[in-house]
Amino acid sequence: MKKITPHLWFDDNAKEATEFYTSIFPNSKITDITTLHDTPSGDSVTISFELSGYPFIAINAGPIFKFNPSISFMLNFDPSRDKDAKENLNKLWKQFEPGGKVLMPLNRYPFSEWYGWIEDKYGVSWQLILTNPEGEERPFIIPSLMFVGDVSGKAEEAIKFYLSVFKNSRIGQLARYPKGMEPDKEGTIMFADFMLGNSWFATMDSARRHDFNFNEAISLLIPCESQEEIDYYWERLSAVPEAEQCGWLKDKFGVSWQVTPAIMDEMMRTGTRKQIDRLTQAFLPMKKLEITKLKEAFIEG
Repeated sequence: MKKITPHLWFDDNAKEATEFYTSIFPNSKITDITTLHDTPSGDSVTISFELSGYPFIAINAGPIFKFNPSISFMLNFDPSRDKDAKENLNKLWKQFEPGGKVLMPLNRYPFSEWYGWIEDKYGVSWQLILTNPEGEERPFIIPSLMFVGDVSGKAEEAIKFYLSVFKNSRIGQLARYPKGMEPDKEGTIMFADFMLGNSWFATMDSARRHDFNFNEAISLLIPCESQEEIDYYWERLSAVPEAEQCGWLKDKFGVSWQVTPAIMDEMMRTGTRKQIDRLTQAFLPMKKLEITKLKEAFIEG
């Protein structure tokens, strides 16, 4: 299975944001830029990029959804792999500060010698942590899901559900809230991480009052090799029929996923303007994507 890819929904500044990110993360680059014409949001630009080798996709699609901390990105600075880990953490933090918002200041915490949580000038949230080098090595970038509001306390249920859906998956670390940390209920998830296929994720519950929840601003894209694979994930993950559109779905916890054929990325990268336009008009009316119809639209004429 290819890596599950975070998909970031911007209003109209995806190119500016991706150029910023690829300039401040080491070993990073924009790999493809494609324009989708005549979508409900007008002409939309999609950008594939890598941050320290980790794949992302960004899109300009209008001011419909706003980023919030329900999905953030944990950045693991591991002293066993980088002797300048703390220095590099501080350096990246300073890049995020202008125009950003500090959610948890850089400091020493019970769970880390050096940690901070910050929202950058585009609204995307990052958790920078000096990792304990003991135990199993983790990737530098890990998407992190925070279960709040109506789904607070359901992080463990979500982990078990995702592990049942994705093959070759397993739990990693798991720490529970102890007694006396109200409003967080004893036994709920203070921190956990888990692997889905070859992609790591982190999660936590938070019973504190928040004015946000999961939305489509950050979705998780599952690249599929066959229609059978698309059908498999669609059947198991989709729980909100009205949210089904263009390969997008919402699961029972409110997390947004995109279930897409891997070949679609290749068609978008290599197609002519006419081929991409036909492909766009073919997938826009679809809910679950159908590979045969997409291929037919691409090669038509």
